Amino acid sequence: MTTSPAPPASTPPAPPVPLAALLARRDLGLRLLAGPGDVPLHWVHTSEMADPYPYLLGGELLMTAGVQLTDPARYVERVVEAGAAALAFGVTPVYDTVPAELVEACALRGLPLLEVPPRTPFTAVARAVWRLMAEARLHELRRVTEAQQSLATAAARPSPVPAVLGALAARLGGRAVLFETDGVVTAAAGREVPAEAAGRLAELAGVVSGGPGGPASASGEEEGLRLAAYALGGRDSPALGVATERLGPGDHTITGVAVVLLSLLTAPHRGADAAVRDGALVRLLLGASPAEAATALDPGPWTVVHARGGDGTPFAAADLAASLGTALVASGTGAEALGEAGAARVSGAAPASVRLLLPASSPVTARPGWFLGVSAPAGAGDLPAADRQAARALRRAEATRRPLVRHRPGGLASLVDPDEAAAHARTLLAPLNEPLRETLRAWLSLHGNWDRTAVALDVHRNTVRQRITRCATLLDRDLDDPDVRTELWFALGRGPGPVDQ
Repeated sequence: MTTSPAPPASTPPAPPVPLAALLARRDLGLRLLAGPGDVPLHWVHTSEMADPYPYLLGGELLMTAGVQLTDPARYVERVVEAGAAALAFGVTPVYDTVPAELVEACALRGLPLLEVPPRTPFTAVARAVWRLMAEARLHELRRVTEAQQSLATAAARPSPVPAVLGALAARLGGRAVLFETDGVVTAAAGREVPAEAAGRLAELAGVVSGGPGGPASASGEEEGLRLAAYALGGRDSPALGVATERLGPGDHTITGVAVVLLSLLTAPHRGADAAVRDGALVRLLLGASPAEAATALDPGPWTVVHARGGDGTPFAAADLAASLGTALVASGTGAEALGEAGAARVSGAAPASVRLLLPASSPVTARPGWFLGVSAPAGAGDLPAADRQAARALRRAEATRRPLVRHRPGGLASLVDPDEAAAHARTLLAPLNEPLRETLRAWLSLHGNWDRTAVALDVHRNTVRQRITRCATLLDRDLDDPDVRTELWFALGRGPGPVDQ
């Protein structure tokens, strides 16, 4: 038995395709000559190399016509060593039948061997595998989506923790257990597991909740069951343990959603105000509009935080939320803004960004591995605006590679990214040399008054007219247009230094 980090939760990749599903395609005419017919296929590869070992990743259906097949026994030995799932041999143009030595070697090694008839090109077999994988992926995505909805619904029930555990156990077809930091089981759901597996699961839970520096997740096997444990927050936090016969990428995604919800529901030291806030957040997660959720919140002020980074898992997002003393508002690719109808939902996908809601009095400091954008304090009714502020602050943080950026109040200018504004100013003002820029700046500041501009620059009035006319020509703009004047004034305040022509 070994303890290893559990694979990160993410949008599930295409599940493997059973070889039996490929054999069932009558249009291909494939025939199983040796080995089992129930192995999983992860991808397809065609090779006519005498030794394909260096080019195989494992789990593939290897297709060949035997162009360089000289030693079938050695060839099969190398294919098995590379971890290929099955071998497909094309009849013609090199061989009229599958060599008997190859059939014997595959039977001896337990490697499935398929005969590909002359009328079936290898591309047709590969296309069939990819289509089966696409169908399997669509089915898996539907399964994950339905599981997310059932978990979110369970989180809104009167006894949310047992309900979430029950929904998780049902979706995984196994057992879900909530452990306190001392290893005591506080809630469990699903079918019972052997005592050895239960003990091993408790050990894994102790690993992830044992204090600072420990992993966020751990996995193992016992009694034919796949075991995994996940920390629900930071150090000395409860842990979720699951035991099931299989634990694929889709199952990790489903479990990741449960981790986020249980982190919210079991966060320690939560006062009455925090409980009310969590209730409002759950309503947001279930699709309530911000206006509806705001009625359950204290008037505030509140702070919205946008974050991106971590290790790309819901567990990292939950740990960030716990370290800030709050719960997740939303995470994952495609999460909607707080101001959008149908508000944000928790997603088990690898989080492209994370949103959090905190009292404005709560300190927000930089976190290793994260970029944070923090809004200005806002009342409960102004959360949509605060959400947009935090999003812009996060973009500035990523652009400048700063771990934390706060919203800068300051009128319309604060709504524009400084780097973008400077780039636009450089492009717009590029045709003008420094004397022209200074004349234009003075002329705009004095509302287009020729005489006052001439006095300010200590030049003749006609010189001002000539320069402004030259500016209009070079910029190809109508300087009598107030919109043009506004844009130029903005650019002159953010443009580059002198550029002589």
